[in-house]
Amino acid sequence: MRHVLAASMVFLSLASAHAQAPASKPVKLGVLNDQSGQYADAAGPASVEVAKMAIADFGGKLLGQPIELVVADHQNKTDIASGIARRWIDTENVDVILDIGNSAVALALSDLVRDKNKMMIVSSAGASTITNEKCSPNTFQWTYNTATLARSTAKALLGQGGNEWFFLTADYAFGHAFEADASAVVKANGGKVVGAVRHPFNTSDFSSFLLQAQSSGANVLALANASGDTSNSLMQAHEFGLLGLKSKMKVAALLFQITDAKSVGLKNMQGLYTSEAFYWNRNDASRAFGKRFFDKVGRMPTMVQAGMYSATLHYLKAVEAAGTLDTAAVLAKFRSMPVKDFFSENGSVREDGMHIHDYYLLHAKTLEESKGPWDFYDVVSTITADDANIPREQSKCPLMKKS
Repeated sequence: MRHVLAASMVFLSLASAHAQAPASKPVKLGVLNDQSGQYADAAGPASVEVAKMAIADFGGKLLGQPIELVVADHQNKTDIASGIARRWIDTENVDVILDIGNSAVALALSDLVRDKNKMMIVSSAGASTITNEKCSPNTFQWTYNTATLARSTAKALLGQGGNEWFFLTADYAFGHAFEADASAVVKANGGKVVGAVRHPFNTSDFSSFLLQAQSSGANVLALANASGDTSNSLMQAHEFGLLGLKSKMKVAALLFQITDAKSVGLKNMQGLYTSEAFYWNRNDASRAFGKRFFDKVGRMPTMVQAGMYSATLHYLKAVEAAGTLDTAAVLAKFRSMPVKDFFSENGSVREDGMHIHDYYLLHAKTLEESKGPWDFYDVVSTITADDANIPREQSKCPLMKKS
């Protein structure tokens, strides 16, 4: 049985080097995500662990008070998420809601957070509408969105001759956004979308959808889905012979995290390209964080878990710089302060709420090239922040200054 509250409260009260004039109440963070369902591996309980890591690294206290963390499972249901968020804000004095893990939930909560004058920092929900058409001054998208991953992967594959695309799309807000964002990039760069099919959330049998892809003549199968849906569709595509070293078809896994890679296995990833905001084996700093995470969780972190650490730490730094829990003051510092850590080496926060940082195009290694159980990719190239994100002049967010 799923429990709405995955944990009641975590108090971290380590000795702090960040002492200031005491606040009237503790700083309180809430992690709200899928703790037990399809997205639990990619974010879930491990995202709570990285939030704890960030709080501990910060020192455990802020404005003279212990930092408190509450956790809940929204079960991927907007009504449950809205009820939890409203209670957190109205009666439990939560200052910021973190992670989310579901685009429909994030969009539902964005208006609530704005109306209540609180903050929401999204790490694991990716619909670009969150910081584009539906942007809010109180909502931030930290790790990625459908536009950044679609632009990064699509441009790279088009440059390698992948000019005819067939989309296998999850039939909900996140999947629709991914298909729309990637299709726009494909068409703008001379490619063609030859077909698309939508599948229900948490599908087990993709055979009919893959037959349509096979008969389309496409040379790129674009997976506009996530987690278990991506894993199942990818493995079944290999079983059908659509993918692999002997196939002319490449696969663009538009969101494919390291937990998915472990589930699928390297044998079923041949021909796969994907873009991520973080890969543990990219450089010394990413490897150091990966080792810390592995020691706690027993596996390597996904990009959204690494992003959660970065987002949590940046929020704490913004409160410290503001010297108050006043939302307007914290928002101003959160937007103006640069981001420099293992996740985001030269990041910034744009007016639309998007955390602007680089992305990395990854290509699956062969079985012979892999040197260990989590060594899945070669880093093919870095996609700069300016190239990956929706250009300022194309943004539909009314908060953006078109200059």
